Amino acid sequence: MAGVSLKCGDCGALLKSVQEAQEHAELTSHSNFSESTEAVLNLVCTTCGKPCRSKTESDLHTKRTGHTEFVDKTSEATKPISLEVPKAPMDVDEPVDVSASSQPEEMVAPEVDQKLLEELEGMGFPKARATRALHYSGNSSLEAAVNWVVEHENDPDIDEMPLISANTKVEAPKPTLTPEEMNLKAQELKERARKKKEEEEKRMEREREKERIRIGKELLEAKRIEEENERKRLLALRKAEKEEEKRAREKIRQKLEEDKAERRRRLGLPPEDPATVKPSAPVVEEKKSSLPVRPATKVEQMRECLRTLKQTHKDDDAKVKRAFQTLLTYIGNVAKNPSEEKYRKIRVNNQTFQDRVGSLKGGVEFLELCGFEKIEGDEFLFLPRDKVETAVLNSAGSELNSAINNPFFGVL
Repeated sequence: MAGVSLKCGDCGALLKSVQEAQEHAELTSHSNFSESTEAVLNLVCTTCGKPCRSKTESDLHTKRTGHTEFVDKTSEATKPISLEVPKAPMDVDEPVDVSASSQPEEMVAPEVDQKLLEELEGMGFPKARATRALHYSGNSSLEAAVNWVVEHENDPDIDEMPLISANTKVEAPKPTLTPEEMNLKAQELKERARKKKEEEEKRMEREREKERIRIGKELLEAKRIEEENERKRLLALRKAEKEEEKRAREKIRQKLEEDKAERRRRLGLPPEDPATVKPSAPVVEEKKSSLPVRPATKVEQMRECLRTLKQTHKDDDAKVKRAFQTLLTYIGNVAKNPSEEKYRKIRVNNQTFQDRVGSLKGGVEFLELCGFEKIEGDEFLFLPRDKVETAVLNSAGSELNSAINNPFFGVL
């Protein structure tokens, strides 16, 4: 019994004609074909007319389009086929053209639906890929061609122009969709592609955001470790300086004791009884007081005011920091707007001023060092325009910034 299909022995695919078997062999390099009595299904969608050759293909078509009704035309298309080459009767009197049979067969690109081809090219597909998709999907519809591209996008020859024999007769494709329906389908496919691209972009943006958060956390941790190491280094440095200063004072004290003992020995006096020795601190203090004292500069006086303010309220860091920031605001406003009197005049009895600066020891003194004067019975602090000194204000701002940002200010 002659078979009704050809079965590929390498992959198990069912093919309904010798031509399809040849095309399958060209695409896959499979060469093991045999006749089969199993018919290739021909399920035609009643909605769009798409032919499906297997139950799996019809299920996939239903999933993609929602079309559920199919007409089984398998019996109409089933015809016995054979792998044997039919022998044509030869007339012994008719000469055989040997040269014509030995010539290679001419291969040309297949003819496809030009409207569908233009639609696919308009969607961004290369001409060779669009032609191949239309040829192998039977020129049935735009959707079938796009589905074929999606299923075969990893084929190595997807962008090569397909070639068929020049003697092959290709029937003109029968349009299954009207131009309006084709446009709607194209719009639907474009919208689907756009949504897929947007979802991919959102996913990539989420990944990038996660990476930014991770890098931010690592940078914050590295900064914290660096600040902690710097704080430890400063503490160790200050401790070493104190120890060095202590050793230097001890050496000076020992040297003074030795000089004192040497003077008593030269005068013939007996050695001094250690029990009656007075503390040497007053002597050193007396020597220090005999040295000329350099008067403190205005900047040093400002720093001392800020240090006094912090040490007086060392148990309330928030209050100290607020006072420093308020003073910095007063000084900054005057420096930026020296001609505006409202920035150079402060009501002393103002409750906000009292809470932030006025009631804290060193706050008013700091403003007076910047040039403010009490007027109208100590009711206002006023900085005359002719006494505004930019250098003094800048120095005051620098001291305030140092006091705010240096965690060890006023501690040692």
